[in-house]
Amino acid sequence: MRPITYSRATDPQSAVATVSADPTCDYLAGGTTEIDLLRQYVLQPRRLVDINDLPLAGIETTPERGLRIGATTRMSDVAAAPAVRERFPMLSEALEKGASPQLRHMASLGGNLLQRVRCAYFRDPQAPCNKREPGSGCSALTGHSRDHAVLGTSEHCIAVHPSDAAVALTALDASVHTLGPGSGERAYPLDDFFLLPGDSPHREHPMAHGELITAIEVPPAPVARRSLYLKVRDRASYEFALVSVAAALSVVDGRIADIRVALGGAATKPWRARRVEDFLVGEVAERRAFAQAAQVELAEARPTPMNAFKVELAQRALVRALGTLAEGTGLEAGSHA
Repeated sequence: MRPITYSRATDPQSAVATVSADPTCDYLAGGTTEIDLLRQYVLQPRRLVDINDLPLAGIETTPERGLRIGATTRMSDVAAAPAVRERFPMLSEALEKGASPQLRHMASLGGNLLQRVRCAYFRDPQAPCNKREPGSGCSALTGHSRDHAVLGTSEHCIAVHPSDAAVALTALDASVHTLGPGSGERAYPLDDFFLLPGDSPHREHPMAHGELITAIEVPPAPVARRSLYLKVRDRASYEFALVSVAAALSVVDGRIADIRVALGGAATKPWRARRVEDFLVGEVAERRAFAQAAQVELAEARPTPMNAFKVELAQRALVRALGTLAEGTGLEAGSHA
């Protein structure tokens, strides 16, 4: 049995000071993933600092008409907020498809972004895993890899980032705001916040130990009012994505004026599909263009024999999502993924 010290933080500054001073100390918010990893002996902190009493919850409209979402705001509260549903429906849909109602009522948005990978080898303390123990190897490279990444991989890790909300927030150019030891307040663009595995897959984000997420800020994006989150999975509920697409589309006179696209389930981080965006701006909103853009985005995929199907599945999902958004502009309904 491992003894763990537990305490409640009373203000953000003291929480940061406490955790940053002890490398065996971690934050505890909703705990929906962290407690599982504690039980599995994957995480072994000696002290937990509960941050649920900190004034870090709530949703505010910024002066620019974006949103500032407190880090401890529950996923269910964010998904249900009228401002989110009206201005950023892709985020609301991603949150609702991301977990069961019970988990959404417990899990915080900040914690959801920081959840660890769902790779079975990471969660097995007996299996070599470079994320859990740097330099030990990646069991998935020669093992079961059906659910793993085809984009952003390296010879050291092919695990998929599991967050649905992070995919939508990446498409929306969101930023993560933090309070750190010594550095004070910082803001990270979300697309830079999640790191590719490279040769250091144990580093999943640039934050220092003890740095605390305080808020997630979503800038105004008129294009996002017409957006969706498509999640392709083995079953309709309580399942992680094989491939997902967060997409927003604006069509003027039959041509694409603005577009936002990000992929989930296919990459080692929430994957901003910038090749799709660059290819499609100014193009006619039609299936042929969507299919060509999807092929360009997946051209550098590096699948394993077990997950090679994800390349075509991601392309089909992209066409379906964009086709659905383009309906009413003369384009036929999107094909099935």
